[in-house]
Amino acid sequence: MKVAIIHDWLVNYGGAERVVEEILKIYPDADIFTLVHDKKKMRGHFSNVKIRTSFVQKIPFATRLYTKFLSLMPKAFESFDLSQYDLVIASSSSCAKGVIVPPETPFVAYIHTPMRYAWDLFFDYYKRSGALTRIFMKAQMPKIRLWDFVSSQRIDSIICNSSYIARRVKRFWNRDSKVIFPPVGTERLFPNGKPAENFYVVFSRLVAYKRIDIAIEACGALKKNLVVIGSGNEEKKLKSLAEKFPEAKVEFTGRISDDEVRDYLQRCRALIFCAEEDFGIIPVEAQACGRPVVAYKKGGATETVLEGESGIFFDEQNAESCGKAILRFEELDSEKKFDSEKIASHAKKFSEERFRAEFKAACEEAMLKVRG
Repeated sequence: MKVAIIHDWLVNYGGAERVVEEILKIYPDADIFTLVHDKKKMRGHFSNVKIRTSFVQKIPFATRLYTKFLSLMPKAFESFDLSQYDLVIASSSSCAKGVIVPPETPFVAYIHTPMRYAWDLFFDYYKRSGALTRIFMKAQMPKIRLWDFVSSQRIDSIICNSSYIARRVKRFWNRDSKVIFPPVGTERLFPNGKPAENFYVVFSRLVAYKRIDIAIEACGALKKNLVVIGSGNEEKKLKSLAEKFPEAKVEFTGRISDDEVRDYLQRCRALIFCAEEDFGIIPVEAQACGRPVVAYKKGGATETVLEGESGIFFDEQNAESCGKAILRFEELDSEKKFDSEKIASHAKKFSEERFRAEFKAACEEAMLKVRG
């Protein structure tokens, strides 16, 4: 059986790319079609897979400037000839799900999110954009929204990575969907069996929407130790913010190895998670290490963190609300309310093996539906 996997772009390795890797374990001979591919940044991932890129790849500096070519993306994905494939699978948070597939070919789309910048987060992106980008957004976004809706109607079976995203798919595309949580490498993560140490952890790309500033301000005001793992364009700004709280020890590790990340997650008192994510793999990884999570009560974290059992939530996306949650967590923690083994057991529900089994079953169901 010939299988094609359509992915938005291969320029960095993250949660969406992990999903593609797991799909390749189900269909190891599949070909990948994508907008652009940067081999160097992918660090060896997908090196043994046939990857076909769009005409955008030929544009100078495309692997750096690809997000600027939104107006070209519909044409780029629609230009792929998929007529020789028996099954087409899209992994999409942008335009990958917009390919044209023959009516007799089953088409399954794993949706990480409908385009945020086209729909509910349009005004957030607009406010943070420069003058030229705003002109483009006003002129082009209505056309992009129309294409996004129309192309969503071509999909035979839509799978979402959380109920949160399934609601967005229903709102913007008026399509029903199945929820299959993304794969988390829980097999390599486990509690170390030792008491937690006196520090909190943030593990994330250091970019604005992750709201690392909230964790820094909350821990700074409470004089709590915080380890910030990751790198990104907000690093300098966040370090300057941390300097305002000399009585709190805020350590920036930069990008570190998976083993080092696991060590920090195993030893920390809790992970602090301040972003509104579509799913959020990091909170599950912390729980797999037996550690609780203090999380913002919106998005995918509400589906992976059990209030009072594997963590607690804060209602407002600000430092004051986060700080109150940290103090509430410490009260519960002092009463031994969080059991590391039970927390780790809960995290196993999001394993890679579970994802492969559920996703394969969903694809087989779609094939039966299309082919009778």
